[in-house]
Amino acid sequence: MTRSFARSTLSPALRAAAHGVGVPEDPWPAFARRERHHQLTRLIRTALAAAVGVALVGVQTNVVPLPGWAPGIAVAATPTALLDAPPRGALAGDRAWLDTLRARISTDSAVRIDAPLGAWKVGDRGRIRLIYGSDQPGHRVALVAVPLRFGLLTREALVWYVGPAGADAQQMRYGGHSEGDDDPVMTLMQAFPGQAGFAVVVGPAESTVSISGDPRYTSRGTVEYQDIARADGSGVGFAVLPPEPLPLEPVVRVSRGDQVFFQGGLGGGPYAGLDRTGPEMDALVTAARRPARGTPLDDANLRNFVHTALQDSHLPAAGTTVRVRWSGSEHGRAAALLTVQPAGGGVIAYAMHGDDRTGWSTDLRLLLPADGADQRPIGWRVRTEDGARPPTGEVRVIAPPDAARVTVTVGGAPPATVAVDATNAGTTRVPPDQPATLTAYSRDGGVLGTTPLPSVESDSDAGGLPGDGPATRVTP
Repeated sequence: MTRSFARSTLSPALRAAAHGVGVPEDPWPAFARRERHHQLTRLIRTALAAAVGVALVGVQTNVVPLPGWAPGIAVAATPTALLDAPPRGALAGDRAWLDTLRARISTDSAVRIDAPLGAWKVGDRGRIRLIYGSDQPGHRVALVAVPLRFGLLTREALVWYVGPAGADAQQMRYGGHSEGDDDPVMTLMQAFPGQAGFAVVVGPAESTVSISGDPRYTSRGTVEYQDIARADGSGVGFAVLPPEPLPLEPVVRVSRGDQVFFQGGLGGGPYAGLDRTGPEMDALVTAARRPARGTPLDDANLRNFVHTALQDSHLPAAGTTVRVRWSGSEHGRAAALLTVQPAGGGVIAYAMHGDDRTGWSTDLRLLLPADGADQRPIGWRVRTEDGARPPTGEVRVIAPPDAARVTVTVGGAPPATVAVDATNAGTTRVPPDQPATLTAYSRDGGVLGTTPLPSVESDSDAGGLPGDGPATRVTP
């Protein structure tokens, strides 16, 4: 009776309470809808990314063509010293010829320049510009700036075109292109068997161009050039070359006042060169050994040292005298100080070290007056073997044969004695940024000779001949 009453009384109350409690909706259907939406969104994004990636790969590999006018990412800058100048040469005003050349270049497969990233193609042909164009004896030469594209990457190259004198644009042929992106000077040399060749140099506007023939080292310790260049407008030089191969490459110098834009050999050959095993070289090497102080050089090292000196000075083996002043070792390799003298000319001192395994390094090039050259002490700054080979502060000194004593004077300091060994070689310390003078004395205390310690050559000095700059000569 009691339990029945409790059920009948509580059941309605419990049902009412149960109906008052909110039961949450099943979450799965909503989750499933959201997940389907997210999956669809991810699928669309993935497809779009893949399509863009394929397109970019196609563009970057030049499979998918991109208009030449389309913007790109510039990866290098062409020298403004050449591009900022107005077009030079007689062809600068021939608009019809230039328009035809632009069309020719834009379809010329030879201008597709191989690079580590692939083949660069010609971009917008409307941006092809003439830098220089002219007729010379037997030849028509043009230097043009060509926009190139490799996919999204862009750059500008300077390209030579060459043809016969008076050639129309279709007869012009690709002759080479710029290798560097910051070189303000472009050179071209072409030689032909049995007929005259030519060399042309284009530098910044208002610069002076010289192309040397055989140099002349005067007895007073200076170098003179036989300039074979003819001016062809501002900053342009042109030279006609003989049918027979030149003994050595001409030296080009492009400058404006004291500023040197370029100084170095004119590549392109062919050149007769020097026969390091010929009878003239054999006689030169044999004579160079007598007399010599220090550890004797083996034939291979001596022959290489002599050959390097003759090539650097642009002197022939015939009629040139070479003497080994000292030989020993530097950085564990064979080393020597030798002098080279053309008949009736100045004396060039060369210090070198190296071997067949590691190569050779030139430590000194110094043009001296002929008078008293054998009585001068000669010194050079020892460099490290790393990178640009900066000077260490150590100086190698070679005394003349008759010297009883050698001193070094650094700046305004009093002279200090340099200890030399039985081979007349010694070392001293001079800060790399300090000038110094070496003086040799005879046994009776008289001065035999005085020589300034050369500074380390700059890049412009290193490109020219001994005597071109103050670091490679003693004559003011």
